[in-house]
Amino acid sequence: MSDWDQAAWQKLSEVAVKGAQYNSPQRQPHPKCLEGTRVDLLNYIYTILDNPEKNQLIWLHGTAGVGKSAVAFTVAERMKGLKVKEQTSKERWLAGTFFFSRKHANRCTTGNLFATLVYQLANNFPSIKDDVTRAIRENPAILDVDMSLEDQMEALFLQPLRGLQLRLRGCPPLVFVVDALDE
Repeated sequence: MSDWDQAAWQKLSEVAVKGAQYNSPQRQPHPKCLEGTRVDLLNYIYTILDNPEKNQLIWLHGTAGVGKSAVAFTVAERMKGLKVKEQTSKERWLAGTFFFSRKHANRCTTGNLFATLVYQLANNFPSIKDDVTRAIRENPAILDVDMSLEDQMEALFLQPLRGLQLRLRGCPPLVFVVDALDE
């Protein structure tokens, strides 16, 4: 990795919100579905996620306190343990997570959402680091929290994902878990 790439990666590392990850110490105690609860809902979600032919958006909705965060954490935890390809040691179905929170300034806005997700994605799929650092080198302002979300999504998130698309053909879809977007 060149010095320019190292600097771009370092900047992304500084911008990525580590506390937004599903298993962050900032989120303890982790809300989790208790054994034997939400079985039908979790099985429904896992059935959808296990289908390599479909890319799905699963949107859980309900009033505060019904357990959406517990379901999101439980799904993320299960997906973290699954490999995309058995012959690889690192590549996981769980590509990234962002758990919003009103209590934390860097987790209550969307400004760092895509930087955080792509940071996790590139850690799970190192082959896209070059695509990510190139996007940052070409437009360093892309990491600014006030940058257009659409621009961030395209440059930081979708372009690297497109680079993975052919390589992962026939594999289960990658999973991104975003929780408490309303916060």
